[in-house]
Amino acid sequence: MRSLPLPLALTARLSPVAVLACAGWALASGPAAPPAAGHGTAQNTSAGTAGSADSSGSSAAAPSAASAAKTYSAAPAPCASLPSATLKSLVPGAKTAGQEIPSTDTTLRRTCSWNALHGYDYRWLDVSFEIGASDAEVRKEYEQRVAEKSGGGAVPGLGDGAYSVVNLTTEDKQQTREGVVLARVANALVVVTYSGSDFENKKAPATDEINKGAIKAAKSAVATLGGGRG
Repeated sequence: MRSLPLPLALTARLSPVAVLACAGWALASGPAAPPAAGHGTAQNTSAGTAGSADSSGSSAAAPSAASAAKTYSAAPAPCASLPSATLKSLVPGAKTAGQEIPSTDTTLRRTCSWNALHGYDYRWLDVSFEIGASDAEVRKEYEQRVAEKSGGGAVPGLGDGAYSVVNLTTEDKQQTREGVVLARVANALVVVTYSGSDFENKKAPATDEINKGAIKAAKSAVATLGGGRG
């Protein structure tokens, strides 16, 4: 088969990764970030006041409610979150080791990417783990992101709540179909992005193929988190 020059649409698809890396993953300072030092100080002060009548001072050693509710303290290794068989089926021709995207704080957020051009078929897969300060904070972040999406639906039986949506875009007559799955598990948020294009006929894979592929990857990622519950 003759070699295929890198299409303009593929070059454009690679751009978001560079932008996200340079931006330092701004989400680390967003709603899913740990509470600021001042917030923790206020909690400790409140606990101390409530227990001031206890001459033993034992209340000062009691953990805060936020700490008790935090199931996950760090993001797992994303490049090890999917079985090699799954990766080979979703991204044919890609190296199963994947490539982890640089993050300003790997405790809060880690992302791995796989992409390959197999003949004329292009596939891209991202798996991200984001760790919040509490279950309630991640639930709020999840609900905000779902509200920004349209045309998708719930994914039953995945984590504590999951949502998937698939969209089609066309640029320079080249179609690309992208599926996104959001899943929350306690104070962790899993984000899977799966997209594909055919650079020979300029068509995109079927909606069902992309949606099922994204959900399959999300299930493996959530299972990785399940093993880390405390």
